[in-house]
Amino acid sequence: MPALTGRISTPTTTYAAVLRTPGAWKFYLAAAPARIGIAMTGLGIVWLVHGSTGSYAAAGSVTGGFAVAEALAGPQVARLIDRFGQTRMLPITLLAHAAAVALLIGLTVSDAPLWSLIMAGVVAGGSLPQLGAQTAARWSHALRGTPLLSSAFALESLSVGVAFMVGPGLVGTVSAFGSPVAGSVLATSLLLTGGLLLAVQRRTAPPAGPRSQHERSKRLLHKRFAGLVGTNIGIGLFFGSMQVSVTAFAVARGTPGLAGPLYSITSLVSLFAGLAYGARRWRTAPQTQLVIVLVGLTVACVPLIAVQSPLAAAFALALPGLAIAPFQTLSAVLAESSVEPAVLTQAFTWLNSGAAAGIALGAAFAGRVVDSHSAQYGFVVALAATLVATATAVTVKLSGR
Repeated sequence: MPALTGRISTPTTTYAAVLRTPGAWKFYLAAAPARIGIAMTGLGIVWLVHGSTGSYAAAGSVTGGFAVAEALAGPQVARLIDRFGQTRMLPITLLAHAAAVALLIGLTVSDAPLWSLIMAGVVAGGSLPQLGAQTAARWSHALRGTPLLSSAFALESLSVGVAFMVGPGLVGTVSAFGSPVAGSVLATSLLLTGGLLLAVQRRTAPPAGPRSQHERSKRLLHKRFAGLVGTNIGIGLFFGSMQVSVTAFAVARGTPGLAGPLYSITSLVSLFAGLAYGARRWRTAPQTQLVIVLVGLTVACVPLIAVQSPLAAAFALALPGLAIAPFQTLSAVLAESSVEPAVLTQAFTWLNSGAAAGIALGAAFAGRVVDSHSAQYGFVVALAATLVATATAVTVKLSGR
C-alpha cells in the first residue's frame, strides 16, 4: 500500500492514553459482549431457520429480510437516539429486538409458515440496536477536536474486527454441538448484556439534541458525507463479492474446508494494520489518506485474479487486509468532522447501512458471475468494487466539500 506521512507512537502509549479518557474503558468493555452478539446474530438466524426447515433457501430469505430491515431502519432508529439520547432509547431498542428474536424462535420451532418467519426476521433486523454507532458517538463526545480521536476510532475498529472473528465461530460451535436455538439465545443474551451495561453509563453518553438544534443540523447528504456513504457502498460490494469468490475458489479446488480460514486471513491482517495505523499521528489530511488507502486496496486486489493454488491465495488475501482497518478508521474520522454532533449517530449508521447494502448487492452479483464463469471472475468483481470506491473518494476530494 502506498506510504503515508506520519509520526509513530508506541501502540501501548497511544491506546493507553485513549482508554485513560474518563469513563472510556468502562463503556468500551461494556459494549464488548454486545459487539460479539451482533456478529453472531445473522449466522445464528441461518442456523436457527435451517435447523427447523432443512432449507438454506428459507434461511437465506429470513436472513435477507433481517439484513434489509437493518439497513433501512437503522438510520431511523439512530435518528431517535440522536433526538432522545442513548440512555432513553437503548433499553427500548434492546427489549424490542429481544422480543423479536424470541418471536422468531417461537415461530421457527412451531413450524410456522415461511412468511411469518420472514416478518419476524424483518422486525428483529429493524430493531437491532446500533451499538457501533453509539460507542463511536461516545468517543467523539469525549475526544472531539483532540489528536486521540483517530486512535479511538482505530480501537473501535479493532474491537469490531475481533467480534466478527470470534462471533461467527462461536455461534457455529454452539449451534452445531448444542442446538440452533441455543446459538440465537446466546447471541441475543450477549447483545442484551452489553447493551444494558452501556445504557446505564450516563456520564459518557452524548447529550440528546434539542428539537430546534436537531432540525437545523439534519443536513447529512451534503457532497462530502454522501461521498463517504458511496465509498462504504463500494467497500461493501468488495466484501460481498469476496465472501462468494473465496468460497467458490476453495470449493473449485476440492478444499471447501479452507474457505473460512482463507477468508479470515484478510480480517486477521486487518487487525494488525489497524493497530499500527491507530498508533500514528498522521500529518497528511484524512481525505488524502482515504484516497491513498483505497488506491492501495485496489492494487492489492490485482494478484487475486491470477492465483491458482490455496497457498498463493493465502498470500494474496493478506494484501487487502492492510487497507481495510485504516479505511474504516478514516471513514469514521471524516464522518465525525463532516456532520454536527446532533446527527452523529445517524451519520455512523448511514455508513454501516451503505456497507450492508453493498455486501448484499456484491454477494448477489458475484454469485451470478461465479456461476457463469469462475472464482477468478468473482475477484474481478471485487477489484471493480474497489475502483468504484476509489473513484468516489477522488471525485469528492477534487470537488471539495
